[in-house]
Amino acid sequence: MSSPFTKSHLIKPLPLRMALAGSGLLLATLSAPASAAEEASVVFAAPPWPGVTMKTEIASEIFEALGYSPTTRQLGAQITYEGISLGEVDVYLAAWLPGQSTMYNAAMEKGAMVDLGNNVNGARANFAVPRYVAEAGVTSLNDVDKPEFADKFDKTIYSIEIGSGSSEIANRAVDEDIYGLGDWDLKESSTAGMLGTVANAIKRDEWVMFVGWTPHWMGVEYDMVFLEDPKDLWGPGGGASDVKTLANKAWSQAHPNATVFLDQIAFTSEEQSELIYGFGKEERPQEEVAGTWMKANPAKVKGWLEGVTTRDGEPAWPAVQKALGLPDA
Repeated sequence: MSSPFTKSHLIKPLPLRMALAGSGLLLATLSAPASAAEEASVVFAAPPWPGVTMKTEIASEIFEALGYSPTTRQLGAQITYEGISLGEVDVYLAAWLPGQSTMYNAAMEKGAMVDLGNNVNGARANFAVPRYVAEAGVTSLNDVDKPEFADKFDKTIYSIEIGSGSSEIANRAVDEDIYGLGDWDLKESSTAGMLGTVANAIKRDEWVMFVGWTPHWMGVEYDMVFLEDPKDLWGPGGGASDVKTLANKAWSQAHPNATVFLDQIAFTSEEQSELIYGFGKEERPQEEVAGTWMKANPAKVKGWLEGVTTRDGEPAWPAVQKALGLPDA
């Protein structure tokens, strides 16, 4: 599914630039006021996933109202982590853990990235099946390779983009023969391609196992069941996940005011699923979905702006409320 960015959030090619220099502690600067020295540029990276597209759109519109100049580059997760480390990307709102742990840990070791915490509460990722498959006896990953079940799946797993954290986990399951999946075929595609396959299988009452996650509209559209994961392939808690906000360390230190906002922006899984459904399933323009949601949730937006100012030092909430036409919170 394509995710065209519009207005000032245009996708731009990644420029060549030397790696950033300098280091220091982020947290010591979080309460610092904005100043004229805080540059306007905010460079987001966003894979072509509806959830991060919508979070980035909302954050970008708020940044614009505060006097910043956000841009978004549509990049895959692997390139994004490298971009943050090199100072080519400032902010990433889709660090899904533990799914992206390998990339995350490698980037953190380089010392050029800061973790601003979870921006989605209630996230989860794991292999999933339609409910009629679970009702036929497949409720755990221990079940899928049993002789009476494996052939019904055609010994095939469907996953999303090569290089994504989810596909890394799916590949490990096959490569290491976890749950007997060593001789299964892993088919990696775009999110839209994978879900198209799932939709067609469900229409025909066929068996299908795929990478599922929430928040996403798939949980609204399909009657799906996450499989039990006794070996914690997807991490503890049946794939319970964090979705973190990451920033380039030098950029964060130079943008304490912007960092306070990014440190506070967060959604529930249900809220993000609502955004994803509007943009990813109903295919409404991302600006329309973002505007409708913010107008319906002004108190949420106001809460994100506590302790934040515009770039020129004025109170944040009145400026954002006026610029975006939000009702009183």
